[in-house]
Amino acid sequence: MLIRYGYRITLTSDAPLPMVTQMSALPERRMDLRHSDAVHTHPQVPMATHLDAFGNLCTRMTSPGGRFSMSCDAVISDSGLTDIAAPETQEDPVPDLPDEVLTFLLPSRYCESDLLGDLAWQNFGDVTPGWTRVQRIADWVHGHIAFDYQAASPTRTALGAYKDRKGVCRDYTHLAIAICRALNIPARYVNGYLGDIGVPPDPAPMDFAAWMQVWLSGRWWNFDPRNNMPRTGRIITSIGRDACDVALITSFGQHRLVEFKVWTDEITEAQLSAMETPG
Repeated sequence: MLIRYGYRITLTSDAPLPMVTQMSALPERRMDLRHSDAVHTHPQVPMATHLDAFGNLCTRMTSPGGRFSMSCDAVISDSGLTDIAAPETQEDPVPDLPDEVLTFLLPSRYCESDLLGDLAWQNFGDVTPGWTRVQRIADWVHGHIAFDYQAASPTRTALGAYKDRKGVCRDYTHLAIAICRALNIPARYVNGYLGDIGVPPDPAPMDFAAWMQVWLSGRWWNFDPRNNMPRTGRIITSIGRDACDVALITSFGQHRLVEFKVWTDEITEAQLSAMETPG
C-alpha cells in the first residue's frame, strides 16, 4: 500500500522565530519512503536536523518574521495491515523491564499517574492483567470522554480530561497512559498521521493523531483510546512521555496560526508516478 501524507502550515510572527518541528516519519521508516518528505518553507530558510532523546527526527529553523509557511508532501510504502491484537500478551514485572522503558512508568507533565492511582486500582485492579486490562482501560476512556474539537486545550492534563469528560485525541491518550502507569504498565505517547483508510471518511478536516503504545510481553503495542478500533496506515512522527515531548511545533516566541492543513490518503503507483513527473 502507498500512502501520500503531508501538511501545509502557515503562521505569522512579529519578530524572528526560532522553532523545532517534529512532523517527519521516524528514522526507522526512512527506507519505506517512496517520495521525499523534505520540508519546504516560504520564504526559504536554513534548516538542520537532529534526533532527540527519544529518537524522533527534529527539524530546526528560524522564521525571519512576518508570514511563514512550512510544507511537506511525501509518499510511504506501508504493509496495509491493520493494528495487531495480541490477547495472549502479559504485563512484564517491573524488575524485568529494560532500563529504557522505566521512564514510561513515571508521572509526567500531562500524565499525573500519581494522582490517578486510586481511580486506576478501583476500576481496573481486578481485571485480568495484560492485554485484557489495557483494552479495558482503552474502552473505558473511549466511553468516558466525549470528542469535541471546540473543547481542545493545550494545558489540559490527564486528570483534567477525567474531570472535564471532553476533549480531543491527546486527552484520551493522556488519560489512558496515566491509568496504565498507575498500574505499573509502561505506556508512551505517540503522535503521527492516521488517515481514513478502511473506515468511513470523517467529514471534519484532517489533523495529526495521538494514540499510545503499551509495553506487554517484551515489546510495544498500539492502543488507540480515541478511535478504539484496529486501524490501517499509522505513520508515526514522534514518541515521548506525553504531548510535551512530541509537539508538532515548538516555537521560542509568540506566533499566530494562519493555515493548518494535513492529508493522509492511499494512492496508486500511477498517482505516485504523476507526482514524480515534472510539470
